[in-house]
Amino acid sequence: MVGSRDLAARCGAGIYHGAAMDFAYGTPVREGDTFAFGPVTLKVLETPGHTEESISLVLSDQDDGESPFMVFCGDTLFCGDIARTDFFGDERKAEMVGKIYDSITSRILSLGDGIVICPAHSAGSVCGGGEITDHPFSTAGYEKTTNESLLMERDQFIARRISESPYVPPYFHEMERYNKKGAPLLSHLPAARPLTVPEVNRLQASGCQILDIRAPTSFGAGHIPGSISIWRDRISSFAGWYLAYDSPIIVIDDFNKDIGEVIRQMVRLGYDDIAGFLAGGFPTWFKSGIDFDSIPTCSVQQLNDLLQNTSPFLLDVRDIKNRKTVGHIRNSHHIYAGEIPAHIREVPKDKPVYIYCDAGYKGSLAAIILARHGHRNITNVLGGMTGWIRAGFNVVH
Repeated sequence: MVGSRDLAARCGAGIYHGAAMDFAYGTPVREGDTFAFGPVTLKVLETPGHTEESISLVLSDQDDGESPFMVFCGDTLFCGDIARTDFFGDERKAEMVGKIYDSITSRILSLGDGIVICPAHSAGSVCGGGEITDHPFSTAGYEKTTNESLLMERDQFIARRISESPYVPPYFHEMERYNKKGAPLLSHLPAARPLTVPEVNRLQASGCQILDIRAPTSFGAGHIPGSISIWRDRISSFAGWYLAYDSPIIVIDDFNKDIGEVIRQMVRLGYDDIAGFLAGGFPTWFKSGIDFDSIPTCSVQQLNDLLQNTSPFLLDVRDIKNRKTVGHIRNSHHIYAGEIPAHIREVPKDKPVYIYCDAGYKGSLAAIILARHGHRNITNVLGGMTGWIRAGFNVVH
């Protein structure tokens, strides 16, 4: 979510944005506008594609010569990927794909192979096409030779991109509203308040959401009834699919490590109503003697043995791109982890369901969503497709 209004309120800075959208706050800037900070200058490039008003900022240091040194390219060019271009619907998809291709090749890469690329997102962001590498920055030359999207000619690039249908998390609608109208001002990050077991019980009964950020092994062994399972490294990817904006959130971990960073991730998604975290972590819960739920798990070896003699419902919850490129287990059905509620009737309740993903993390999320909808005979396959392949079991393409 946009944080510029909060930052401006704290330090008195001005807010500037692309002129192609009528924001409810800030000052529009256009191609060529320049801001000077001593010898350092920032020059505006209009780089539409992800959205119409997208801009990039080219940094130059006059003490080191006239050549630009760095470009802050926002949601345009990422490390190993480019930004998604589907926000304006199918009727404008080809137009926006063409615009982002031109923005990158004619505006950004033309700045020189040595210019440092500073993108707005890193690996795991849903604003890309799923191929963002885990690098904080790159260079134009490196992206020209390694970024698969940039190795194509313009027509090939457009043809490929318009055939893709990226997943659209529900929180995108809230994000769009905040970006255009401005997010509510916060005086500070929500306080990470430690909560006792009775307090968690009381708050959950009053409508609080329980976010369990532990690994699938821990969550499967035991969790607070009604919890949602989203591991800490992918909160930004999946919180927007399943957490509501109108209910406070309680965070559950094992050791409450870096809870402040977890809350920071939540606030960046617009979740600023954090009720607190369970003091002492989940061990405090089971030591209190209160009952808890569990999700059965199994290994890839156990699943392979099972498939020799029985035919459970095998559910693949990976991204469709991974299913197509990596392959899948024979006779498996595909529903992306974020879209299970919309396809819940496709999953039978009268036979065992075995869920697999890349390694077991999305499987844990999918399992708890199915459990919420009344599925009882469900098992998360730990190791997922990664373990299945490394074990040498058969893969179907």
